[in-house]
Amino acid sequence: MPVHLRPTFRHALAATDGPLTGMWVCTGSPLVAEICAGSGLDWLLVDMEHSPNGLESVLAQLQAVAGYPVTPIVRVPTGDVVTIKQVLDLGAQNLLVPMVSSAAEAEAAVAAVRYPPRGRRGVGSALSRSARWNRVDGYLEHADDHVSLLVQVETVEGVAAAGDIAAVDGIDGVFVGPSDLAASMGLLGRQTHPEVVAAVHRTVEAVRAEGKPVGVNAFDPALARAYLDAGASFVLVGADVTLLAQGSEELAASVGRPGSTPR
Repeated sequence: MPVHLRPTFRHALAATDGPLTGMWVCTGSPLVAEICAGSGLDWLLVDMEHSPNGLESVLAQLQAVAGYPVTPIVRVPTGDVVTIKQVLDLGAQNLLVPMVSSAAEAEAAVAAVRYPPRGRRGVGSALSRSARWNRVDGYLEHADDHVSLLVQVETVEGVAAAGDIAAVDGIDGVFVGPSDLAASMGLLGRQTHPEVVAAVHRTVEAVRAEGKPVGVNAFDPALARAYLDAGASFVLVGADVTLLAQGSEELAASVGRPGSTPR
């Protein structure tokens, strides 16, 4: 019996007039991912770059959230073609590649998610969840329809090249990372610094000028709203680990634990 895959993040962006709001999923726990999937948010970012996630835990989280009306995106740790192939074969339909600072790096990411002759993705659809073990009719011929690719701009060089990056065929959106951008600008830990905020706005402008969606990581509600007002189409506004850390601190403070102060 043929299996039909869900629409990608590219389709979700095209189908809405409003912004798509999401959160990071960093614990590596499929249970936590499922709890977050039922929250009412539009999308979840399962992180492999700075979180304890490997192939097995990403697979379990994709399976855990599959029954919910939320779009999962997997941030791979690197643009490595083998890593991208493996994550796609797990059934991830939406990828975010970090630290993309040039059009050439964006082109390499596109090649990694596409089958030959258009790219370098290895063919293993009969063995993998991506094609549901060959139960998705025409998967190989239409694989590009089932995958959306975002790249992350988070360096001074990336900001300067943002328009060129967005213009690359096969890039479905650009996501701005203010934390690493701040570090790249010599402002480590100061992602709300006016110069960093201005660089984010320049990136939003450059990407939108190329007709591509742009998103931003913004935990501060006022800053998230400002980026949305400037034209961002999607934002990340929190993280599972942050909510747990802050919530547990507030709980400890509420019962008067010595040294416990709510943030």
